[in-house]
Amino acid sequence: MRIYDISVALTPGETPTYPGDPGLEVGSWSAIARGDAANVSVLNFGAHTGTHIDAPAHFIEGAPGLASLPLDALVGHARVVEIPSDARAVEERHVRADALGGASRVLFKTRNSDFWNERDGRFREDFTYIEPSAARSLVGAGVRLVGFDYLSVEKFGSEGFETHMALLGGGVVIVEGLDLRGVGPGVYELFCLPLKIAAGSGDGAPARAVLRTLD
Repeated sequence: MRIYDISVALTPGETPTYPGDPGLEVGSWSAIARGDAANVSVLNFGAHTGTHIDAPAHFIEGAPGLASLPLDALVGHARVVEIPSDARAVEERHVRADALGGASRVLFKTRNSDFWNERDGRFREDFTYIEPSAARSLVGAGVRLVGFDYLSVEKFGSEGFETHMALLGGGVVIVEGLDLRGVGPGVYELFCLPLKIAAGSGDGAPARAVLRTLD
């Protein structure tokens, strides 16, 4: 049995953030080196920083928030589907029944995963995304969770946010910012739990995600 950490490390200056979102800051509130009794860090970043979960309230006014997400959607068998490196979008042909294998949790590994090798904090606008038609097919196939290996499932510059609307409106939990560089295609056990943030609009939260092999 092997465990893969598929979470993105949060490092100011190295971890990209989506344009327009809060920046990533980690400071020192107290420090033993300065004579304090303990080391205490202060964190400042948006709910959609690094590996994170999107709740329906992220894009749909009045929709359920983070606290309403079913935990059983976030834990269980998940299929990693590898998309060819020349694909600039996950299309309907990539989410046919034979590719999904009946999985209710699907994690897409695309060319985006290699972007995590870049440590300059630059956001890549040319990331591979999920087409709205593919998102609707995933909903129709009964998928409960979709994981993706960059900071958004949506095409950069989208104005209608059709992919998000299709997935979130269809009751699908979205996990963005996964690091799937070291993971091959196949079925694993997923554990992906967001911070239990009760305040705010409930749009989402950072999460720690791991995969465990089944043997």
